[in-house]
Amino acid sequence: MRRPPKYVQAFVDRTGKPRFYLRRTGYKSVPLPGLPWSPIFMEAYEAALATQPVQIGSNKTKPGTLSAAIIGYYSDQSFLTLAPSTQRAVRGILEHFRNEHGEKRVTSLQRQHIIALLRAKKRFAARHWLKAIRALMRYSMEIGLRQDNPAIGIKLANLKTDGYHAWTEAEIIKFQERHGPKTRARLALTLLLYTGQRRGDVIRFGRQHIRDSFIHFRQQKTGIELAIPIHPALAAIIAEIPADNLTLLTTKTGKPFSAAGFGNWFRDRCNEAGLAHCTAHGLRKAAARRLAEAGCTMHEIAAITGHASLSEVQRYTRAADQKRLALSAMEKAK
Repeated sequence: MRRPPKYVQAFVDRTGKPRFYLRRTGYKSVPLPGLPWSPIFMEAYEAALATQPVQIGSNKTKPGTLSAAIIGYYSDQSFLTLAPSTQRAVRGILEHFRNEHGEKRVTSLQRQHIIALLRAKKRFAARHWLKAIRALMRYSMEIGLRQDNPAIGIKLANLKTDGYHAWTEAEIIKFQERHGPKTRARLALTLLLYTGQRRGDVIRFGRQHIRDSFIHFRQQKTGIELAIPIHPALAAIIAEIPADNLTLLTTKTGKPFSAAGFGNWFRDRCNEAGLAHCTAHGLRKAAARRLAEAGCTMHEIAAITGHASLSEVQRYTRAADQKRLALSAMEKAK
């Protein structure tokens, strides 16, 4: 028997009649007439799929409040087109904001309130909070809830930083000395270092992504499709992995990592190696640095890392570029 379409749930009521509903998280349930795949059923099904999501609990919020604006923003294309991982991060910020200030009017939020809120956050958290509130206020302007965006023009002067620490060669060697070539920690380091990818992509790599000595995948954050040549050092590590699991990097029980779970696990492995200041993302920067030191152009580096902005690549490789250019200058001065 053919299965019902996606999101359709069925049950038999007390009279023995089958009932069908379209049920999706964040949407109201929609009853569907007839039997699955019949013309009347499919017409109602397609109409229900085309509707905008109705956030559960939205009827309990007062129009014009921050809570109502946040609920509406979740249904707006500016939010829905964000990468799933970005949506989760933004939703986490806005739900926290909503819990504390949801009943206040959108028009009551002023520039000084946002600045006070940001001062109570750590430097990187403040940047993400500012971006989320700025987007929410932009949406509020578009639907006529307010005339201005109070988050525009706020500068976070204390955020002048190079971000995550880029691993040095000495630190890479120190980690390798602590974690041998057949350990999961060494596999994690090698995958991160020789693909230049974010942890959310590295934990999904599996044998199904390997074809013709390339790793083929779509970046989770950007949606960009990449084909990364497998470096001999990475190929040697992969060859040592038992072929009893599609996913290359797994937990002790053989299950795939979550992004947060991997971050915590890798944090412990770095601590064991005496590298408390090093992170998984720092290896992405180290990969870009290595490519820059090898003389790769920014376009070549971006072809590996998947950066859409060359300015971000330049920020990653600034030190390596300076060293190479200084050496070239001195050679010319001889």
